[in-house]
Amino acid sequence: MRDGIGRRVAGLSMLAWIIVSCGKDPAPGPARGADTGAAPVPPGGAIATAETTTVDLPLTLSSQVYVEHDAAVLARSSGMVQAILADIGATVQAGQELARLESTDQEIALAQAKEKLARTSQNAERQRSLTTAGFATRADSEQVEFEYREAELGLRKAQRDFDLTRIVAPFAGVVTSRAARVQRMVNPGDSLFRVTALAPLLAAVRVPETQAGGLRVGAGAQVLGSGGASARARVIRASPVMDAASGTRELVLEIGAGSHLRPGGAVTVQLGTERRQVVAIPKSAVAREGYALVFENNRTTLRAVTLGREIGDGRVEVVSGIAAGEQVVLTTP
Repeated sequence: MRDGIGRRVAGLSMLAWIIVSCGKDPAPGPARGADTGAAPVPPGGAIATAETTTVDLPLTLSSQVYVEHDAAVLARSSGMVQAILADIGATVQAGQELARLESTDQEIALAQAKEKLARTSQNAERQRSLTTAGFATRADSEQVEFEYREAELGLRKAQRDFDLTRIVAPFAGVVTSRAARVQRMVNPGDSLFRVTALAPLLAAVRVPETQAGGLRVGAGAQVLGSGGASARARVIRASPVMDAASGTRELVLEIGAGSHLRPGGAVTVQLGTERRQVVAIPKSAVAREGYALVFENNRTTLRAVTLGREIGDGRVEVVSGIAAGEQVVLTTP
């Protein structure tokens, strides 16, 4: 904490020195390219030159977290919603009831089908005994057997019609939306719920052809989400061919368990390595607010800088704001 206060005091001292040396009042806020006045290097300051360097950095690609099991639960029968048995946020198991439709007619039809099957089953058994004893014709036996099979099919249909009045989860997961309402009339195809599995989490990326050659199933990766969330991942599927239109190869990664990432969230995937040239400056040359003092023609200029990754030795990549060869003032010891 004392080091942080010391750095802030040093920064303020330097800014005060610049203002005094320029003989001007401080502006309301820094602007890109704002001239701080002609002056030599401020007391206690040092100069560093922005350099072009070749680094091996992870390939960075944008993606979105998804899961294989994410589906709308639709009504498959007409009827009035009688009961809601699960709400948004509820954890459900495969086959668990989410809602029920009115089923009086289906229950009656199911009871009738069971009764008919029991009756035809008795007739079939009796007919088989008579046929064995030689007291029934073949035609009579075939007719009874036909009626028995017809009753079996009737029971299966009645049971199916009854089952369709029960709205169930297709797989284990969490209810993420609910459109079903009690006493609401629904028809086949109406969306009633949405169920989403929370694992395994996946992310798909398209890797340019020049970097895709060395990536294989099992390769490790880092997935970064919003708010600083991060997780390890590995490649579980890799397309064997390149997409001719985009010149990329699709990879699917499975994110490790225990992360705080959620389906639908935007993430950045870092995998493999990419050799490229970057402009680098000491990290201490950039203030926390994203500004740096550029020293040029014996004058200091306050300039907004966009930074990339840290590349070691206390240096950081400059995405924009400073070009190679320009000099910057180190504002902290």
